[in-house]
Amino acid sequence: MISELKILTGKRDSGTYLKECYCTRPFKVANVREERSDPVLRLMMMSSSPGMLDKDHYQLDITVAAGTALHLQTQAYQRLFNMETGATQEMRVRLQTGSTFTFLPHPLVPHEKATYTGYTNLHLANNCRLIWGEIITCGRKLNGEVFRFTKLHTITQVFSGEQLLLRDNLLMQPGVTSFEAMGWMEEYTHQATFLFFDTHEKEALNETADRLHRYLEEQPRILAGVTRTAGNGIMVRMLGHSGEQLFECQQQLAKLLSV
Repeated sequence: MISELKILTGKRDSGTYLKECYCTRPFKVANVREERSDPVLRLMMMSSSPGMLDKDHYQLDITVAAGTALHLQTQAYQRLFNMETGATQEMRVRLQTGSTFTFLPHPLVPHEKATYTGYTNLHLANNCRLIWGEIITCGRKLNGEVFRFTKLHTITQVFSGEQLLLRDNLLMQPGVTSFEAMGWMEEYTHQATFLFFDTHEKEALNETADRLHRYLEEQPRILAGVTRTAGNGIMVRMLGHSGEQLFECQQQLAKLLSV
């Protein structure tokens, strides 16, 4: 099933509003902004489906208009069910001049024999701030499904104009790769990626990267690395044992960026 979600923000006075929204089953969008004075538009992306099924194809298209701020969140963990062909998600986000976008979704949970491919393209204009995350679990760990999925492939690209700033290509095939091997996951079962980009001309991120690193060093049972990228960005990779812990860490990293 092909499912679409399109969002366009608009600017009104000093705040952001939902200018256009189009979605097909199983998607729904809810405005979860608690204070009307909040200049940030806070939306929750919901689904009436328990997860992605075989041959599902999700298409997400988000435009954050100039001078607006959007915080998009998900409702629950994204389950990837038993599949023969596989499921695909394509996400394209365009940040116009002076806009801000935050998206830290709940973890992906691939069930046994799940096959999934995810493409994410993030396009930045000048004076933008982007916070984006992804968490991948080993599967239904408590049910004994640890790396029992067939294939999981995610490709994330960040652009400034036509210039490619970052390309993260993650391919996980349990039948091909031993995740316990040195240099791979070793004793860890969950992983997370956290990206932060700020295209304001004078924004220096060395101190910011150090602040994130100090926080991560204090977290138990997590192995993490922080690196600077091209285009005034920061990339964080985390390994852990709990999707909930990694999800909470990403929320805290986002809060540290506003300090």
